[in-house]
Amino acid sequence: MPRISHIVGTRTYWFADLRDLLAKATPARSGDHLAGIAAGSAEERVAAQMALADLPLRTFLNDAVVPYETDEVTRLIIDSHDAAAFAPIRHLTVGSFREWLLGDAVDGAMLTRVAPGITPEMAAAVSKIMRIQDLVLVARKCRVVTRFRNTIGLAGTLSTRLQPNHPLDDVSGIAASLFDGLMHGSGDAVIGINPATDNVAQVVKLVTMLDDVISRYDIPTQSCVLTHVTNTIKAIGRGAPVDLVFQSIAGTQAANASFGIDLALLGEARAAALSLGRGTVGNNVMYFETGQGSALSANANHGVDQQTCEARAYAVARAFDPLLVNTVVGFMGPEYLYDGKQIIRAGLEDHFCAKLLGLPMGCDVCYTNHAEADQDDMDVLLTMLGTAGCTFVMGIPGGDDIMLNYQTTSFHDALYARRALGLQPAPEFDAWLRAMGIFKGAGQAELGRTVPPAFQRALLQSS
Repeated sequence: MPRISHIVGTRTYWFADLRDLLAKATPARSGDHLAGIAAGSAEERVAAQMALADLPLRTFLNDAVVPYETDEVTRLIIDSHDAAAFAPIRHLTVGSFREWLLGDAVDGAMLTRVAPGITPEMAAAVSKIMRIQDLVLVARKCRVVTRFRNTIGLAGTLSTRLQPNHPLDDVSGIAASLFDGLMHGSGDAVIGINPATDNVAQVVKLVTMLDDVISRYDIPTQSCVLTHVTNTIKAIGRGAPVDLVFQSIAGTQAANASFGIDLALLGEARAAALSLGRGTVGNNVMYFETGQGSALSANANHGVDQQTCEARAYAVARAFDPLLVNTVVGFMGPEYLYDGKQIIRAGLEDHFCAKLLGLPMGCDVCYTNHAEADQDDMDVLLTMLGTAGCTFVMGIPGGDDIMLNYQTTSFHDALYARRALGLQPAPEFDAWLRAMGIFKGAGQAELGRTVPPAFQRALLQSS
């Protein structure tokens, strides 16, 4: 496309192409400065945002930020675009698209219908001219429901991933964290372990252990060992009781290649998981994680800003009908999101873009210890995400992952969000919690005062 300009006062700002315009319009973050593509001043950023607001949405169908010929993610975005779903918004600019999204006439049902017509770049573009409250309000309208052994994403719910990691994969340590989490109502999204020893034999061992616990106590949830997709395929081949297939994904073919994956491999993994037929109420079998900065860290961003690259990863996720997707928003570190302000903004952008594209989006509300952020920042982001209808967050003992060495949300944080915002776990899991006596009373979650008899027996047997 030709160069784009916008006049502010007596100065004309020029933008070389669509990539340059999107990058310059992005709210400030350290990763784009590291890449040398960020706006040079606040005034240039505003000029870019104003120019972007005037850009027709149709532009994104004709001008790819990563070449179609060399990138399979671009081909996926363009080739799978639904022109009929796009028709109601085809005439809009990015700015009028924002106004349309915020309008009272546009509800969740309408957003569901148009989602297949929205490309990641359209979602990223409109997010760049939105305030925090805009991101929250529109995301709250989007309702994406998925199912495996329970129902995730219903209105009035907030699910959690119970993350019982251990630096030695010690079964007793994992069991202690798992028990702690269940006693606080955590684990309805998934019980998911990041293995310290990442090989097929260990994956089979951990998956089997989790399956034993879920089966023994008839817990309406699903398990996942967050290993490379090729390990999961091999584990399925060995007869392991795999529920969900996990994989980290990114927004360009080259970035995904750095993870050792492509679209064909993800399709193979999904087919393998579906062949097991382990879901009881649905067949969403994929779990994806993303994060702003992954493409840049692999030198695979093609000059595209990190938030637009992140949105493109959601096209990959959308193609495989996942149960869960989450952005590990602060995990990449201050090189990409410098402080609490940038992490909060990025988390809400990611959630908004993914929900707009029709994904069951959660967020690992987290930061590394060398970032200019603290738990107060994470409390703000957690509260805003809960208000915005976030699908799920993490649950880790004390909010401190002793295996991955980063700070995230605890079991108590999830309880806070549910209580403060009047939210419940997934309905099947909530019924199980109440039947077990872990939760008591009607309505708002209230912890029981004693260990349920079934768990008392298990504790006595292990002592």
